[in-house]
Amino acid sequence: MAADTTTQKKRGVLFDVDGTLIDSSYFHAMAWWQAFRREGLDIEISAIHRRVGMGGDRLIQSLVPDCSEDMQEDLKSAHGAVFSTFWPTLRTFESVRDLLAACSDAGLAVGLASSAQERDLEVSRHLLDAGSSIDAWTSSNDAKESKPAPDILEACLEKLGLSPEDVVFVGDAVWDVKAGSAIGIPVIALTCGGISEAELRDAGAAEVYDNPRHLLENLETSMIGKLMAGSRGA
Repeated sequence: MAADTTTQKKRGVLFDVDGTLIDSSYFHAMAWWQAFRREGLDIEISAIHRRVGMGGDRLIQSLVPDCSEDMQEDLKSAHGAVFSTFWPTLRTFESVRDLLAACSDAGLAVGLASSAQERDLEVSRHLLDAGSSIDAWTSSNDAKESKPAPDILEACLEKLGLSPEDVVFVGDAVWDVKAGSAIGIPVIALTCGGISEAELRDAGAAEVYDNPRHLLENLETSMIGKLMAGSRGA
């Protein structure tokens, strides 16, 4: 299905991609660290990692409040260039394809609510190799404001033809939880992106699992399982 067509499915699951389905959070942190160093900015990589999942503009503003527009563009360009060198290293987390297929086979619409750059998203979609399990996807081109604003989730919902009350969002960052909460979408959080369960629950996550495999093992009793049961009964 093309990324801009709606589905006839009544319920769905939105998935963040980086740090949730693809093991890339620390590579993004390293790419930002190198980008800052190129501009003579010595920022601790731990501080960067805690902000991965924000949009690049918000991440930069949070770490360098007085950053000029020109420097911000240079930083984003450098991050993209460095991150692309990590593409051959990227891998999906264990059981990702099985998780996406289980959701799809149960009658749920599956959307990739990603705010990645289009070229990075294409690499991720190739890695996922999930075929018809994915009904729609988004990139940074689909949102005016980046996470924790909910724009990218709203864009994915529109493409699926669903409403917030029809879906669950799966992410790995505090910013994912905040974005979902902003429009009333319950969020299942995964700690595989490097953020602790306590932080994710404090942000408002409804459920927390270690990784996609752990979620898949508990799928029937999770919030996704409830959506699956509702879909079967519809």
